[in-house]
Amino acid sequence: MRTTATIYMLTGISIGTIMVTSSNSWMLAWLGLELNSFAILPLISKTKHPRSIEAATKYFLTQSTASCLILFASTINAWQTGTWTITQMPDKLPSTLMLIALTMKMGAAPMHLWLPEVMQGTTLLTSLLISTWQKIAPMVLIFTTSNHLPSNITLMMGLLSTYLGGWGGMNQTHLRKMMAFSSIANMGWTLMTLTSEPKVSMINIMTYMLLTTPTFILLAQTSTKTLQDMTTMWTTSPTSSITLTFLLLSMAGLPPLTGFMPKLLILNELISQNMTAISIATTMASLLSLIFYLRISYLTSLLNTPSSSTSTTKWRQNMNNLKMTQMAPTAVMSTTALPTLYP
Repeated sequence: MRTTATIYMLTGISIGTIMVTSSNSWMLAWLGLELNSFAILPLISKTKHPRSIEAATKYFLTQSTASCLILFASTINAWQTGTWTITQMPDKLPSTLMLIALTMKMGAAPMHLWLPEVMQGTTLLTSLLISTWQKIAPMVLIFTTSNHLPSNITLMMGLLSTYLGGWGGMNQTHLRKMMAFSSIANMGWTLMTLTSEPKVSMINIMTYMLLTTPTFILLAQTSTKTLQDMTTMWTTSPTSSITLTFLLLSMAGLPPLTGFMPKLLILNELISQNMTAISIATTMASLLSLIFYLRISYLTSLLNTPSSSTSTTKWRQNMNNLKMTQMAPTAVMSTTALPTLYP
């Protein structure tokens, strides 16, 4: 019964995203976003814990507020232009309101405070959905309207997201909150070139999803939730420890891993647009994120010497083969795709 309900919820999430990506009207896109938001609420609260109920409530209130802003902005735009078409939004007021609403749905600063709390209150796999799949629909709408968005506000929100994501993740011991602040920082990188070169922003967000998927699957398979759990991963599963280390370093943007490629493209685009000061500030902000990525990597693979486990571990003996086969190709692409994507 629980499996059937989960399939229904995942189907609703998929249908909502497909409605948004294939729509040309704001009303249909709004309906798809609403279906997407309501379908994931049972998945967030399915653990029957007060913290998960709190997370579902915060998610519902935030998404409802963003949906009201989207409906308000699209109504103003329809009143001014006489059409509900997504690509026609010439006025600054509805385009600014739409940018604020869509970034609130994705968890970019300064409307980001809900994301760490929601991801901390739910399971790792549901957190994976929130940080990857749930971003597709609002990102498609942002890319569609990117030529009408105010560039100064977009740059300010992007720079603020990179700094707040880095500062927020440095003081965390729970991995889900750490990954939430990592998502906020990555959204900042995506917003930096949204108005000047949307294709680079698309590459960045898709690369982030490619990196995040095997990371969350590994954490879920090893039941790793805190930094203290990371210290014992090497003795129980050396392969998972090494793979997770490379994934984290790739998310930090260290060459020659895959995560370095979109950051290099974004910095190159900023410099070509004569925004050298902003590119330097963004590079400095990435050092904040690098600190907690290196912190996790140090605890995972460098703190303890290689040794064999002296006791059997339940999760090590019963690995989910389906999830591991899903993780393998994404893990390989996350660490070795740079030479093929950016020669």
